[in-house]
Amino acid sequence: MLPTPNFDLSPFNTLGLTAQARYGAQITFPDQVAELSAFAASVGLPLHIIGGGSNVVLHDMVEAVVGIMASKGRFAEQRDDGTTLVTAQAGEDWSEFVAWTIEQGHWGLENLAGIPGTVGAAPIQNIGAYGVELADRLDSLVVWDTVDKRERRFDRAECHFSYRQSAFKRAAGRFIVLNVTLALPSPWVPVLSYAGLDSLPPDVEAPAIMERVLSVRGSKLPNWRELGNVGSFFHNPIVHPALAEAIAGVPRYPQPDGSVKLSAAWLIDACGLKGHQEGGAGVYPNHALILVNNDGATYRDIQQLAATVRRSVKERFGVDLIQEPIEL
Repeated sequence: MLPTPNFDLSPFNTLGLTAQARYGAQITFPDQVAELSAFAASVGLPLHIIGGGSNVVLHDMVEAVVGIMASKGRFAEQRDDGTTLVTAQAGEDWSEFVAWTIEQGHWGLENLAGIPGTVGAAPIQNIGAYGVELADRLDSLVVWDTVDKRERRFDRAECHFSYRQSAFKRAAGRFIVLNVTLALPSPWVPVLSYAGLDSLPPDVEAPAIMERVLSVRGSKLPNWRELGNVGSFFHNPIVHPALAEAIAGVPRYPQPDGSVKLSAAWLIDACGLKGHQEGGAGVYPNHALILVNNDGATYRDIQQLAATVRRSVKERFGVDLIQEPIEL
């Protein structure tokens, strides 16, 4: 595989930033990852992999070799205990993959419907929504280890998942996900604890849950094809209980370790930042956790706006916000 110099990344990021990579190529077969890794080493540049580009903020020029993960393939098999294993290549579109599992009668991913990005990116971020995280369903995955230069298999425990974290995110750049296998439970039990789903009847089926999730997401989040964004731009902060108690009215979610998760959207909204704009970037008027590309935003515009949001929340509430999308 011979990567293209000055590779255009503009079509490969949902924030809609104009960007280039020093070198880039699309990956359609898993063995091309090793080739691209070797090329990056030969030219003395880091290797970065982009899936759907839904969790990245790109510099104007990315000084790296960038691979666009586009490998396809998915299948299902059933264990003797009734559990269904579904496996997908890293380049599969996550939202389409979830819809396919439901269509095939394999239930368990319906709460994660509509999340943009690829299957390969899902475990890195440990994506989650409406009461379910990827960690709840993962069986195993296969990666290319750029240090040991070999394929490796990780089971769920070895992934060291936590809130929006994984072993792969902590060792950024080392592990490139090639395929993911999820274990869908039998018997299936609906997860309806999250606001927006709690009004559904207890005997609801997975297709109806997926439909409700897509409806709720569509009412809150802008379509990135129409208004560039990366979804939630900041993590919901996890703080000491005393700090949570000092902020009147903020939605709070007690954690198993005694800490408290707060709503980042509420904190940003309380600072009066909905609709605030800097350059071509703005805080989405309908959801304060979303930063959007209103009009030709640049990397600098996005980062200046993000800095304003972090500073405002810190000054008013004493809470540090952590950016969710990675920077390349």
